[in-house]
Amino acid sequence: MKFKVSAELGYQAKSEGTIILNIHALNTDRQKVLEETFTITPQQNSKELNTVTTDNRFIRIDIKEPGDYIVNYQALVNNYFEVHNYKEYTDTSMSDLDPSVLTYLNPSRYCQSDKLYRLAENEFGSLANNYNKVVAVTKWIHNHVEYLSGSSTSETSAYDTVAQQAGVCRDFAHLGIALCRALTIPARYFTGYSHMLIPQDFHACFEAYIGGKWLLFDATRLSPLNGFVKIATGRDAADASIASMFGDVANTSIKVDSQIAEGTDFKPVYHYPSIYDGVTYL
Repeated sequence: MKFKVSAELGYQAKSEGTIILNIHALNTDRQKVLEETFTITPQQNSKELNTVTTDNRFIRIDIKEPGDYIVNYQALVNNYFEVHNYKEYTDTSMSDLDPSVLTYLNPSRYCQSDKLYRLAENEFGSLANNYNKVVAVTKWIHNHVEYLSGSSTSETSAYDTVAQQAGVCRDFAHLGIALCRALTIPARYFTGYSHMLIPQDFHACFEAYIGGKWLLFDATRLSPLNGFVKIATGRDAADASIASMFGDVANTSIKVDSQIAEGTDFKPVYHYPSIYDGVTYL
């Protein structure tokens, strides 16, 4: 499927500074950037940064003088999505896990899986396999945490979200990751452009490593799973922040859009089938 995505970000600088952006679509085995443009008005020096641990495409912008700046990004992206059949699924043993995923088993700044071990085991530990457990985790979060704009801050963690029982997409993702890791299931943060999300914005969810594949889960149910264009992954939002500002620089506006490209047939898929209760919930 082909998507047309765009982002327009406004910034006000009161001094020299630096902005590190993470808004470029990734190139992966299943996602290819066919066309893209990136501009800064007024023009400033920028450079794409290569990271050691991920393929995330960070862009560093060097602000040389105070003023108002507008960043524009547009891309045409070809994305491939498939639903896997897990009726005959069996878990992969820990000794057979790919070494690259082991870091996603550890607690991280926003995903304190060590503090949520008892909750995870009591609620999901008895389920048949890791696929069923992650589906159950996703459903549990959706049923127990209210999606409430403005209910959290940049300091809110998965542990806080359990206590407050409210949050936004970032908090839903962190809680899903933490519960998965507490169940010894590798999980990572996912941020991207999201088709059919209302209102349009960047959206966060999470991926769990099941059967040798990273599968996408979204406890908010606000957007179809096959409507994402991936921007970044990481241990949590600290690794995949949309923007980091250094110096006296502030964000003043955000406009995001994701549309199906002309000629693309799109049928939304909202959730994976649930095996543990025999019901496909969409």
